Amino acid sequence: MKRKIIITLCVAGAFALLTACSTPSNTNTPANTSSNANVIMNSNMTSNSEGNPVVGDSPMSKEKDIFDNASNSKDHTRLVALIKASGLVETLKGAGPFTVFAPTNASFDKLSTETIKALTTIENADNLVKGILTYHVIAGKQDAASIAKAIETGNGTATFTTVQGGTLTASLEGKDVVLTDEKGGKSKVTLADVMQSNGVIHVVDSVLMPK
Repeated sequence: MKRKIIITLCVAGAFALLTACSTPSNTNTPANTSSNANVIMNSNMTSNSEGNPVVGDSPMSKEKDIFDNASNSKDHTRLVALIKASGLVETLKGAGPFTVFAPTNASFDKLSTETIKALTTIENADNLVKGILTYHVIAGKQDAASIAKAIETGNGTATFTTVQGGTLTASLEGKDVVLTDEKGGKSKVTLADVMQSNGVIHVVDSVLMPK
């Protein structure tokens, strides 16, 4: 019981940050804001000297791990807060490799009040780890090219099993990769192939929800 209370307090604190007002950075938007048609190949994206995209105004280093890079992005402060609260830091600093679909701060604004309340009750606190966060992680390194190839091979869709145990279905809308979760929600990859020392991050515009 003590453990659940501690987890709940940590998660509640993290969600307090999630629900706070914030102004997300727009530095990851392609120059042609009327279309994200080339996002899968990172066309028109700002890159650093390593050839890695700039995320949340910060250069992403291929020499750093997933957690350290995410911690430097001002567009992912809410996600990082949840990772810390749920005890997943060491996992995402591990050898991997992992593929992480990383929701932006603005993505969490889309969550309903009911969803946030459900996740911060004592009974459901562990679901933050077992459900939401690990549902955004795939074991292995799946870059944009391999995801696109899997979609092509699957005649328009590709199914990936997450670390949580559920599935995500990837498809293309134009040249955008769109992920459909187990509840039918959709999330678009807005920035692909942010390479890490232990995998790859794809920035997405909505939180993915398991059953």
